[in-house]
Amino acid sequence: MKPRLFWDTNVMLDLLAEREPYFEDAEIIASLADKHKIKLFVSTLSFSTCAYLLEKIHPADTVREKLRKFKILAEISSLDNDVIEKGLNAKFSDFEDALQYFSALNSNCDIIISRNVKDYKSVDIPVMTPKEFLLSLKTK
Repeated sequence: MKPRLFWDTNVMLDLLAEREPYFEDAEIIASLADKHKIKLFVSTLSFSTCAYLLEKIHPADTVREKLRKFKILAEISSLDNDVIEKGLNAKFSDFEDALQYFSALNSNCDIIISRNVKDYKSVDIPVMTPKEFLLSLKTK
């Protein structure tokens, strides 16, 4: 079975904004999704956050095109009433991370990919940086 990876907003932004030195790892993982070797998930929250931030450096039509292309690679994990309720009552210091975590759980993801691993304390699924995930593939 293909691993189900949930991308935190920071990794999605690394790819779409081509942020160095993180872009290459994000691009490799995106290519694995494109080749159907993994299933990639992102929350609806990530789409709106990335759009907001990318529009500060690119024209809106360019941003929409980037998001359209990315949507082909990723499945959207919903941000519904249940996720909001769990996020509000969770012991996360960052509400956005709580929403991401519960979105990942709702999509039955195996791993959360984030550059802010420390923000996901005491969670029920592994959290790895993009680099850690790619290294884990080499050891299998």
